[in-house]
Amino acid sequence: MKFKDKAAMIDLSKIGQSISKPQGAKTAIGMHAEALFRDEKVTAENTDLKQKLAEFEGSAATRHIDPSKIKPSKWANRHEKSFASKDFETLKNEIASSNGNIQPIKVRHLKGQVDQYEVVFGHRRHRACLELGIEVLVIIEDMDDAELFCQMDRENRERSALRPYEAGMTYARVLDEGLFPSARKLADSASIDLSQLGKALALARLPNEIIQAFPNPLELQYRWATGINQAIQKDPERVLAEAKVIQSETPRPKATQVLKRLLGGGTVPPPSIKTHSVTGKLKQTGQIDMDEKARSVVINLKNIDPERFDEIQKVVEKLIS
Repeated sequence: MKFKDKAAMIDLSKIGQSISKPQGAKTAIGMHAEALFRDEKVTAENTDLKQKLAEFEGSAATRHIDPSKIKPSKWANRHEKSFASKDFETLKNEIASSNGNIQPIKVRHLKGQVDQYEVVFGHRRHRACLELGIEVLVIIEDMDDAELFCQMDRENRERSALRPYEAGMTYARVLDEGLFPSARKLADSASIDLSQLGKALALARLPNEIIQAFPNPLELQYRWATGINQAIQKDPERVLAEAKVIQSETPRPKATQVLKRLLGGGTVPPPSIKTHSVTGKLKQTGQIDMDEKARSVVINLKNIDPERFDEIQKVVEKLIS
């Protein structure tokens, strides 16, 4: 009997049954049919997986992690008193009612430690989940210290801006530890206004005795640093002695009263520079600084279409004409 005649006698309707049975001898045609069937199944599964993966294209994968396996960043810029505020309690209650943080935090792997992580940004959400005893939703992305700091600082400014003292201490620390070679490089890398960075650093560089004289360092304002530094330069012994006296008082005077006494009884100095920030529909940003004493204005615009230069020029010329 010829081979094609033998093939014609095979009942192809039973091929599927033979595939499901691992035992028993298979003919060459049966084995070939089984391979085709298996390949078809694999192809269908691959197509289905590709379709599912396409739904997540462009987005980062998230997972839930025990918050005790995550430690705050070495560059963490939230003062401990930030976690005793009403804002933090509100955030904590929102997370509790949702049984977890809906907006994920970002973490990176800790080098040399298995299943241990460090916060990139989202310290408040991590702290809330830790205190509530629930898992925290995270995105995992490894990066160096400089990129970690830049992402953390940008995210904080977008979600819940740091208080002046927190910002100043953070910027001073990263500069002191050499994370950035200069204040200008830090400003460029983290998209920080250079003049605002200078004010924050001036606040952070105040003597520790001065900082401790205030009931809460988070109440310090950027513009206060100039007046206090001027008072210190004029009569350092008097200012430091007054700061120590204030520290021993119960109850502690309010921040504005502390400032008044450190300045020698004068009133709180009005800001010589007025600042106004603007944001455009297409993520353009701008800051306008008006120095009343110098009668000068500085305008800083970012992400502006170059074709609008003439339009901007005409507006400025109209203002000074």
